[in-house]
Amino acid sequence: MRRIRYSKWVGGPADFVDADRVFDEVNDYLNETGDLQQAVRRMLRRGLRDGEEQVEGLDDLLSQVTRERKRLYDRYRIRSALEEASKQLDSVVNQERQTLQELRDSKEGVEGKEKFLDKLPGKLSDAIEKLFSYKFENVNAEAEFEELASQLEQIRRLENYVSREGGLFRGHQSLDMKESQDLMERMEGLRRLEGQLAGNELEQVDQELLERLLGSDAQRAFEGVARLESLLEESGYVTTDGDRYELTPRAVRKIGQLALRDIYKKLARDGMGQHAIKPNGFQERNSEETKRYSYGDPLNLNMVETLKNALRRGPSVPLELRPDDFAVYQSDYATRAATVLLLDMSWSMSWDGRFAAAKRVAMAMGTLIRSLYPRDYFAIVGFFTRAVEIKPHDLPEATWNMGDPFTNLQDGLHLASELLQRRPSRNQQMIVITDGQPTAYYSQGRLYCEWPLSFGGISQKAAQETLREAERVTRKGITINTFMLDDSPVLRNFIEEMTRINKGRAFYTRPELLGEYLLVDYIARKRRKI
Repeated sequence: MRRIRYSKWVGGPADFVDADRVFDEVNDYLNETGDLQQAVRRMLRRGLRDGEEQVEGLDDLLSQVTRERKRLYDRYRIRSALEEASKQLDSVVNQERQTLQELRDSKEGVEGKEKFLDKLPGKLSDAIEKLFSYKFENVNAEAEFEELASQLEQIRRLENYVSREGGLFRGHQSLDMKESQDLMERMEGLRRLEGQLAGNELEQVDQELLERLLGSDAQRAFEGVARLESLLEESGYVTTDGDRYELTPRAVRKIGQLALRDIYKKLARDGMGQHAIKPNGFQERNSEETKRYSYGDPLNLNMVETLKNALRRGPSVPLELRPDDFAVYQSDYATRAATVLLLDMSWSMSWDGRFAAAKRVAMAMGTLIRSLYPRDYFAIVGFFTRAVEIKPHDLPEATWNMGDPFTNLQDGLHLASELLQRRPSRNQQMIVITDGQPTAYYSQGRLYCEWPLSFGGISQKAAQETLREAERVTRKGITINTFMLDDSPVLRNFIEEMTRINKGRAFYTRPELLGEYLLVDYIARKRRKI
């Protein structure tokens, strides 16, 4: 059960950060990993930088622990306390030996006591323990031994610690027994804190221990990290289920908006080309441009420009309006379309950031269509050894599939065709993003997988069955446009043949340019001025 303690925020390192900035950072890591758990944890570990401001992460606190341990190793001689205790024991034994020598002629049993002292163990704690059964003849030696014996447990603990880590202490500052015990406790506390900070559960970190060992600045830095996590939940981007983070619908929408934003940052305002479209659809008002009204235009009046035209013609009270004064918003002709994006999820898509780029484009396209063309149908099909439909809320955490490394474009085309049949439209298209030729297919309900005949070669049967599926798609009037992320001759030849059959189009592009190619092309084919 995940337990998080909340308290009133009283200010700290995360004061300058808002929830959107935190989620932007998580989204960047999510694009890299495809795993929300890793993305949030990576953000917490690395912290957040925004200009000159910075929220330190858990890794920064771990570095402080490491530096503090090194400082202590370089400053102190942890063995010095044991050396001092050993000298005390030697003093006790020497005093007793001298007394025994003086009593050798006057008292029986002295020789046996001397032999007992000769056989004392070399380990300090064992020697002290053995002397518990010894009856001292020297009163001063006995008093000194009792003082030394009272420290036996501390000596044992220090001996064990020195055997493990004594070689790491390279300093010159000597310590007495109490100082050694304090240093040992501090080192053990640092090790315990290191384990807590290395974990991924903030609630497991002992904040009192953190402040005692590293100071109030480190404690406030940790509060800043905890604030980053709480901002995600308070803002409604992330919820927790047990020990797992889950994206909310708001977060899924935000991810699409961020992907769309990042792609369009790279585009010049005049970067869109004009392409022919099928002239059936509905009109959308363009709020940025107006024109003089012509007979037959929708009467979407720009009242400000209309009144200005009337005033320019001749001011009067009341103001006289004529048809020539009317200024209307220009309209775009937008075709209604049904689109399925086929996303290659085979193992090779993990290379060179291909899958991350393709997924980002898929999220951006979904957001674009939902916001600008809400009447359009848009779906996503992922294909690897088989094909599956990917729902919008699952897309942010979708990733390439190492367990099913084959490329079954045939099944992808088939599933996409079924989805389009449920959404009849005069403008149906499939958009394929891939980096490899087919290596899997279905025949009579049975799955077949085949590696290419040679490195860089072709899987002949898989290619044939995929082209047959492309023919069936073409007979249904569906256009296939393909965006290739690899320019190998085999893939080019296969895509050229599929394009010849379907009369669609094919593009070769790099991952970092995929969004610009795909989205600009989609919008340009959707709209033209009238």
